[in-house]
Amino acid sequence: MKFVAFERSKQGTGASRRLRNAGRTPGIVYGSTSAPQLIELDHNALWHALKKEAFHASILEMEFNGQSSKVLLRDYQMHPYKQLVQHIDFQRVDANTTLHMKVPLHFSGEEESEAVKTDKCLINHVVTDIEVACLPANLPEFIAVDLKGLTKGNSLHLNDITLPTGCKAVTHGKKNPVLVSVVAPVEEVVAAPAAPAEETKGKGKGKK
Repeated sequence: MKFVAFERSKQGTGASRRLRNAGRTPGIVYGSTSAPQLIELDHNALWHALKKEAFHASILEMEFNGQSSKVLLRDYQMHPYKQLVQHIDFQRVDANTTLHMKVPLHFSGEEESEAVKTDKCLINHVVTDIEVACLPANLPEFIAVDLKGLTKGNSLHLNDITLPTGCKAVTHGKKNPVLVSVVAPVEEVVAAPAAPAEETKGKGKGKK
């Protein structure tokens, strides 16, 4: 995914406020060996880019002063209540340096699984992304997870899926975390109808 950045000559609260008022978003690009580069972006273009999953989870091509470089989105700050991106951070990508990135999971096939189709179970996506370690060239945009094999009483764990070539899951101490859980349907208990009340003897006796 490609975006255009422009050189930013001034920094500070006042300069950043003037940029935002002009429809620009201040940002910075960090590099492992080079000095940080101050940039600015068109706010409307950035706003729409941030709505796309690929902008958050893939290597981006940044055009800057007529040259292209590879970067990753690292952070951005939103206004507390306005639809305004206040600042954005990128990191330059070194082809030989291992990345740690969260990659979204794309689930499919659950409606065709035995758990849903036959047993009417509920499928709970416990996580929607996983962190992986890989070289930039091996970073996937997403990881496809096929749920056709789900059955009642069994959950899907990390070890049940195949990661893309060159990717290793980072679980932060969790050996085999659950990705998808299968919840059996709750059987509705129908209450037995109440017995009819016994008629009161002598009811409706007339006056003497």
